[in-house]
Amino acid sequence: MSESNLHVSRHPLVKHKLALLRDKNTDYRSFRGLMRELAMLLCYEFTEDLKLTPRQVETPMGIADGVKADERIGIVPVLRAGLGMLEGILELLPSVQVWHIGLYRDEHTLRPVQYYNRLPHRAELDVAIILDPMLATGGSAVATIDILKNAGIARVKYVGLIAAPEGVAHLHESHPDVPIYIANLDDRLNEVGFIVPGLGDAGDRQFGT
Repeated sequence: MSESNLHVSRHPLVKHKLALLRDKNTDYRSFRGLMRELAMLLCYEFTEDLKLTPRQVETPMGIADGVKADERIGIVPVLRAGLGMLEGILELLPSVQVWHIGLYRDEHTLRPVQYYNRLPHRAELDVAIILDPMLATGGSAVATIDILKNAGIARVKYVGLIAAPEGVAHLHESHPDVPIYIANLDDRLNEVGFIVPGLGDAGDRQFGT
């Protein structure tokens, strides 16, 4: 994986909150709050390269030079686990479009199966941000990127919390142009495709199921 396309957060607060998120004793209400906070922290990192246009604003003391973020952004939470990250992103980017894609991983083949797709007929975005907490085998991420690119979105970013090396390699091999932003790169996948040490099932843990 090209180091320039893999962004692992070094922020102390990200590391602190991720440890709380992993803890098996963290209840689902706290788990949801931590996911929201981690998403907000990662938002600062994946928006570092947003295009800006100059503008001037009038302050109480005069005119100040400023800038305006000038890109059309779409947020794509992968159902259902990605919903836990959406609220935090919307607090910082309240004007973005939100598209939903539903995928689940077949327990036998470990391949993604699409069951929901709520994309508009015309894609008028500059960049799409995929939210999916766990990059395990990479199958769901690759399938989601395929859907977005087929809809005409040329620029896509993946934002998650934890990734396995296998998932990172699969995503990079399939879509080397897509940068990956995560809180941590974990050790490996186990024999049933779960990230180790991971944090369990992100969907079940945030929704108490």
